[in-house]
Amino acid sequence: MKLFRKREPTKNEKAGKEIIQMVNTWGEHYYSWNGKLYESDIVRSCIRPKVKAVGKLAGKHIRPGNGSEIKVNPYANIRFLLKEPNPYMTGQQFQEKMATQLCLNNNAFALIIRDNNGKPYQIYPIPCDMCETLYKNDELFIKFYFRNGKIAVFPYTEIIHLRQDFNENDIFGTSPAPALKGMMEVIGTIDQGIIKAVKNSGIIRWLIQLTSSVRDEDIKKYVKNFVQNYLSIDSGTFGAAGVDGRATVTRIEPKDFVPNALQTKETINRIYSFFNTNDNIVQSKWTEDEWNAYYEAEIEPFAIQIGAVYTVRLFSRKERSCGNQIMFEASNLQCASLNTKLALVAMVDRGAMTPNEWRETMNMTPIPGGDQPIRRLDTQVVDLVKDMLGKMNGENYAVMAGLIEQLLQAAGKEKADETQNKHSGSADSQRLQMVL
Repeated sequence: MKLFRKREPTKNEKAGKEIIQMVNTWGEHYYSWNGKLYESDIVRSCIRPKVKAVGKLAGKHIRPGNGSEIKVNPYANIRFLLKEPNPYMTGQQFQEKMATQLCLNNNAFALIIRDNNGKPYQIYPIPCDMCETLYKNDELFIKFYFRNGKIAVFPYTEIIHLRQDFNENDIFGTSPAPALKGMMEVIGTIDQGIIKAVKNSGIIRWLIQLTSSVRDEDIKKYVKNFVQNYLSIDSGTFGAAGVDGRATVTRIEPKDFVPNALQTKETINRIYSFFNTNDNIVQSKWTEDEWNAYYEAEIEPFAIQIGAVYTVRLFSRKERSCGNQIMFEASNLQCASLNTKLALVAMVDRGAMTPNEWRETMNMTPIPGGDQPIRRLDTQVVDLVKDMLGKMNGENYAVMAGLIEQLLQAAGKEKADETQNKHSGSADSQRLQMVL
């Protein structure tokens, strides 16, 4: 019987949870760049298209139903959580804030607030200056340091953590500050040089040196008269100046350093490349293919990541095993050209898209009954004919043949009606001639 005795539980099993210890447990911390990166107009213009596109993502709760049925947003609390994550933000504003934090710091955090029954009902973003990992009883916690000096510790299981450039650290994404520091210094130096050059344009241009010793009041009066007589726009001397032997006038040519425009452009292009964007995306001059490429490179990975993290944090393991998941989707077809949108009518005729889905790409409101897929009668007839031929046997072949004949006649009549409507003008004129 000793072979069947109960095995002694391990330490983690006694605690009633499964823990996976990370490789590095010391020195795991992350610093943001004190908001200076967001102060750059170039950086802000680089991330704004992505942030705005992420804000338009629509979060949906998907749950399989009976058979092939799929239920969308079956739980009211999850639906409200996706639309109104907290009393101070809408879903769009929350997603834009998370996307901004992710672009600037390669890390974005949000805290899940649960009710007494353990159901999530609020989500708040966590804008911190620094955070580090803590392990208590083999459980991971994140310690956040805020700008107002306060400190908060939350379990990692209650945090929505988005990250990119996930390389060196076991928990956090790699900060972009070291990679951008040099380029930001170059841009800052160029901007300061331009400002200084503009300021230097208003310095002294003429030097009047009096040969004799005079009082300060006389010097100021002489200079004032010289400016009014020769440098003023209203002067009638046409740019010609004359002085007596008491003074010597010398023109001072400023020699300000102006940065090379090509070097400035190359530095800006390096920043664009770092954020995976270009002039056409930043200035909203993109074509359909350019936006599709940008969407697949930047927006779609974010949608996949935030949907997966939401699914893991909002649903238990049992709920996930039943097929519950969160998906963030965007109608990328809204950015398509008008010809592409009109060509999608063929997808509606074949039931691949519902009428309301097509109307959404045209920025049109839904219509009653537009959520049901429709099919053209000629394609429907083909399916019915195939089904009837499969059910035909030696006993019912006469009945089936009659039904098939009626369906084909109906399809032919519809095509004839379409042709008649198309050429109604010419047909009416022919009838009129016959009557006459």
